[in-house]
Amino acid sequence: MQHPRDILLGAQARTGVLPVCDHYSGAPARMAKSLALQADLMQEMGACVFDVTLDCEDGAPAGGEIEQAHAVCELLTRYSAPADGPAASVVPRVGARVHAIDHPHFESDIAIIVGGAADALSYLMVPKVESVDDVHRALTAIDAAAGHALLPLHVLIESPAAVQQAFAIAAHPRVQSISFGLMDFVSAHGGAIPASAMGLRAPGDAHGLDQLHHPLVVRAKLEIASACHAYGKVPSHCVVTELRDAAALERAARYAATALGYTRMWSIHPDQIRPILRGFAPLASEVDLAARIVHAASCAEWAPIAVDGKLHDRASYRYFWQVLERAHQTGQTVPAELQHYFV
Repeated sequence: MQHPRDILLGAQARTGVLPVCDHYSGAPARMAKSLALQADLMQEMGACVFDVTLDCEDGAPAGGEIEQAHAVCELLTRYSAPADGPAASVVPRVGARVHAIDHPHFESDIAIIVGGAADALSYLMVPKVESVDDVHRALTAIDAAAGHALLPLHVLIESPAAVQQAFAIAAHPRVQSISFGLMDFVSAHGGAIPASAMGLRAPGDAHGLDQLHHPLVVRAKLEIASACHAYGKVPSHCVVTELRDAAALERAARYAATALGYTRMWSIHPDQIRPILRGFAPLASEVDLAARIVHAASCAEWAPIAVDGKLHDRASYRYFWQVLERAHQTGQTVPAELQHYFV
């Protein structure tokens, strides 16, 4: 029996699904704690609900770049060992962010991390990508160090010029995800965008130009999301710097998912992971409806059907299947009749 993912999504089944949360960690002790937390939540939720990205760009102190790359390589090697017990069937996902391609330590990052632990990497994040030429340059170095491994590339778009190239970058077959770099994007405008656009406006403030409402910032986010969806890639929403305001973060995550078209979001503190999962999770009523429609469709061998007096065919089946995938990605329990698809 074919899997609904293959029947309904086709090629996108291979490129369009990643955990909804991407957690960044740079200090050695915090990187280890992040990997341990990932294992704990895999055990709790039965799925890898967030990626861990070990950070060389912002995680390394000035002058300590080589040591940071070696620390990342050592952690990748240590935590890539197979798990025991119930979590053994759930595969952990760990990536690394290296320095930008024009940084003096880009090549040493690649040599140490990719050269030493390519098989343990789920992806590599390259920041400050401006064009497809930058993608090619990065992959030339990455592939030379990786040997047989073809690592998926995640890229960070951080400037107005890079936003203009979002569709061309998303079209590259090795690019799996594009993230938006909010802080650099705002600062690249020379003061033309206010500092408020790097944060979230307070509840009850209907006029503040924050990162969810400033026109230039929203335009850039929409351009990236649209480019990713055009080519079956994953758009990843930027950071929220209000570290301890879980309610604000959850609201921002839900807005990014429902209004801006993002299917993934950055976390920069462990306390942000669960609010992001909640923000991206479908409502229980949506999951129940999706399960009824997909189950009935599978029983009808994916021919058109009527549910609650409404016609459904493969176009709507695709949507409701993706609701179920997002439920699983966010640690929700999928109704029993469909759980075998998520084993």
